[in-house]
Amino acid sequence: MQDRQIRVIGIGTGDPEHLTLQAVRALSDVDAVFVLDKRAETADLVDIRKRICAVHIQKPHRVVTVEDPPRERRPADYGATVEAWHAARAERLEAAFAAELGAGQVGAILVWGDPALYDSTLRILDRIAARGRLALRCAVIPGLSSVQVLAARHGVPLNAIGGPVLITTGRRLAADWPEDADSIVVMLDGDPSFAHLDPDLTIYWGAYLGGPDEILISGRVGSVGDEIRRVRAEARARHGWIMDIYLLRRLAE
Repeated sequence: MQDRQIRVIGIGTGDPEHLTLQAVRALSDVDAVFVLDKRAETADLVDIRKRICAVHIQKPHRVVTVEDPPRERRPADYGATVEAWHAARAERLEAAFAAELGAGQVGAILVWGDPALYDSTLRILDRIAARGRLALRCAVIPGLSSVQVLAARHGVPLNAIGGPVLITTGRRLAADWPEDADSIVVMLDGDPSFAHLDPDLTIYWGAYLGGPDEILISGRVGSVGDEIRRVRAEARARHGWIMDIYLLRRLAE
C-alpha cells in the first residue's frame, strides 16, 4: 500500500506572488489541502489559501477545514499548555488525513511564512508519524518568512556589519534585553510594550506584511513606541486579528 504524502508548503506573508516556483510545482498535483481554521474572525486567511489553491492546483481537489482546538493564551504553565495544544492538533489532523486522503494521494498544508520558523506544523506531523497509526511521507517546501519581508519592506539589512541577529518572542523580550544583542527580531508579541526598552533603540515595525492592509512604522522607540501600540490596537479591532513583527536595533557606540 502506498503512503499518503503531505507537503508542507511555505506561502509567504499574504502576497500571492510570494510563492516560489518550487511551491507552485508542489501544489500542482495536490488532491487535498488541509487548513486549520482558528475562528470566524480569520476567515479571510482561509480565503487567501483557497484562492492560492484555485490558481495553482491543476486538478480537482478538496479544501478540508479542520477546526483548530482552543488554546489558553495566558497560562500559568506555558510549556504544558503548548504541549496539550499540539497533541490536540495532532489528533484532529490525523483524523482528517485518514478520512480525506487515500493511499497514494497527496495532501498539502499551506503555512504562513516559512514552516521552519515559529510554526508548529512540522512538530505536529512528527507526533502523528511517531504514533505509527498512519503511514505518511512528508516533504517541506520553504517560503518567504515575515522576517525577510519586514527587512525588505523597510529597505534595511537585518544585521549590522559582521553582527549577529537574534530572533525571539515578545514573551522573552519582556523579561530583559538579551546580553550582547545589537539586532533583535521579535515575533509572536501579543501585547508589545516598549516602556522597559532603551528609548534610543531604532524599531522597524510591520503588520499584515505582503497584504493590502500592510502597515509600516519605523523610528526611535521613544518617539514611535506609543504610536505603534495605538495603530496596532486600532488595526486589530478593525480586522479582528493581527500578524505583526518588528526589528529592534541598538546604535553602534
